[in-house]
Amino acid sequence: MTEVKGKEKESVLKLKSPSDGWVDTVVFHFKQGNINWPMLIFITMAHVAAVYGFIRLINMTLLNDKPLELHQKYTLLWSFLLWPISGLGITAGVHRLWAHRSYVATRPLRIFLMLANSIANQGSIWHWARDHRVHHKHSETDADPHNATRGFFFAHMGWLFIKKHPDIITAGKELNFDDLIADGTVRFQKALDPWFALFMCYVFPGIVSAACWGKGHVMETFWDGYWIGGALRYILVLHFTWFVNSAAHLFGDHPYDPTSYPAENPVVSLLALGEGWHNWHHKYPFDYAASEFGISKQFNPTKLFLDTCIFFRLASEPKRATGAWAKKKQIREQELYINGTNQLSNTKKAM
Repeated sequence: MTEVKGKEKESVLKLKSPSDGWVDTVVFHFKQGNINWPMLIFITMAHVAAVYGFIRLINMTLLNDKPLELHQKYTLLWSFLLWPISGLGITAGVHRLWAHRSYVATRPLRIFLMLANSIANQGSIWHWARDHRVHHKHSETDADPHNATRGFFFAHMGWLFIKKHPDIITAGKELNFDDLIADGTVRFQKALDPWFALFMCYVFPGIVSAACWGKGHVMETFWDGYWIGGALRYILVLHFTWFVNSAAHLFGDHPYDPTSYPAENPVVSLLALGEGWHNWHHKYPFDYAASEFGISKQFNPTKLFLDTCIFFRLASEPKRATGAWAKKKQIREQELYINGTNQLSNTKKAM
């Protein structure tokens, strides 16, 4: 890793500890010019839009004396369905396909996942996959974009509000991304970034609502789709994804790799469509399931979706790590047996 010298290193590394006061941290980064103002402004505006979407939802449901009309019911159902649809663009798409290459997808599936990823609006596939590969290679170090040792808020969303640590930039230059460059769906989305994603995230839900069931209520239905299916759903799914970086790195069990931060977190798995089995995932990042078990034992709808795609030949060559874990577990059990036998023998000798 290239060493960062002088004031640049000091300005980035100082006050990175979770024990540092958040006010002091904000003031420090402001004085040092580390604030990522465009991202801070966008995320703030997106949350304000989500609050308005929530108010619109409350007015439509709880504060409405009249029964919901058919176009309102369909818009609410559509908004709910956009959670797993956009979520799959992250979990099955940019994460398990493009970042980890854990399976092979046909062109129709790649196009669908690219569109779903655009609805999720979490940055282009190119940038997301690049940062995620760096995260896995340098997890919980200064080269990790959302280093969990810097505290829950930083790992959750604070990392977006400040400029990247120089080690992250250096680490990114050391990795190969030729596979992403060779993928036409990735290039298409990247060429239209961010406008295509913004359109798919906010405007597309409104257009579908107005065109499909908005007859007689076109503008009302469009804006309901825009604010509830777009703005509100966007922020909720965004936080569900962020919980993988924060909660699933700080809270949960560590049965597969006790020495690492990532943990098995069932709550995060529920919100993020099976991405919370994180101790397994960091131990075996190439596994397309991102968990030891399937849907019957661990909530993992993304694996169920991919298994369905494999059944219909939309995907193939899924990689699995259960064989490697079985061998690892056998070695661990042998070590425990030997250690236990030695301790028993030493106890008898001491008696």
